[in-house]
Amino acid sequence: MAKRPVVIELDGDANAPSVADAPPVPDITTPTAQGQAMQIAARVAARKPSRLGRWFWGLLAAVLGAFVSLAAWDVVTGLIASAPVLGWAMSGLVAAFLLVLGALALREAAAFGRLARLDHLRHDATAARSGGELRAARQFSRDLIKLYAGREDTRWARGRFEDLSGDQLDADGLLDLLEAEVMTPLDAAARAEVETAARQVATVTALVPLALADVFAAMTVNLRMIRRIAEIYGGRSGVLGSWRLARAVLSHLVATGAVAVGEDMLEHVLGGSLLGKLSRRFGEGLVNGALTARVGVAAMEVCRPLPFSDRHRPSVRGLVRRALSGLISRD
Repeated sequence: MAKRPVVIELDGDANAPSVADAPPVPDITTPTAQGQAMQIAARVAARKPSRLGRWFWGLLAAVLGAFVSLAAWDVVTGLIASAPVLGWAMSGLVAAFLLVLGALALREAAAFGRLARLDHLRHDATAARSGGELRAARQFSRDLIKLYAGREDTRWARGRFEDLSGDQLDADGLLDLLEAEVMTPLDAAARAEVETAARQVATVTALVPLALADVFAAMTVNLRMIRRIAEIYGGRSGVLGSWRLARAVLSHLVATGAVAVGEDMLEHVLGGSLLGKLSRRFGEGLVNGALTARVGVAAMEVCRPLPFSDRHRPSVRGLVRRALSGLISRD
């Protein structure tokens, strides 16, 4: 004979737990440790140094430079007085070092000039599109064509634009044609760099078990990716220029709120529950790869002399899908 179910009444129990006192359900869309670290690093790097800090580092560099110069002068003059041959040989080495240092300084100055030129072109393009002036748009197009005049990979695109630009009667049409004909091949090359960097970061993070190896690899790959994107768009930078460019990219990430990435984005892109399918290390690799893709898109927006229109703006989800979907098999 089957037993009937027993109903236990708890309404009269004053010590029964309340639903309102239950702890909140954990939010799985919270950024991972890598995402939080990326947010902190981006905000710290994008923060402008204070005036007192700039004075401190400037005076420190001046004092150290003075001490090093005086020490080198004393060593060289002392050698010339005691051992003339050795002293003049050391003088030649110091002179050669100063020449190389001057060449490096000129290269850095040229790199800053190229980056400033991209910023100026981007400002002119924004003004021409917002103002709707055909004359300003034509002047910007001439400046952009001049920027890429010496590049063989843009020769066909520049020729096609010049053949079709005469038919454009408004600023938006001319800028759209310029973007479609001249910038599209460069955008494709920049997207390929972003996808390659995202795959490299994801693979290294997933396969290398060494502590902090993923951090070092992500930093190295991201800096190289930013430099390559700048070169594609015509802003090849040096060491100091790369630092300025990296700060501009991180500032853009912070300003647009595109620093963090959660598992919900990766799950939407790659399909399935990542927590149920992937190991912890592989999941971290995918998150780092997605963060690299975000940095790459920000670098494209910062380095591109013609700001993206809504039609040609790259999709972070699309880049992540193409870069990372091949690393796992979908159901």
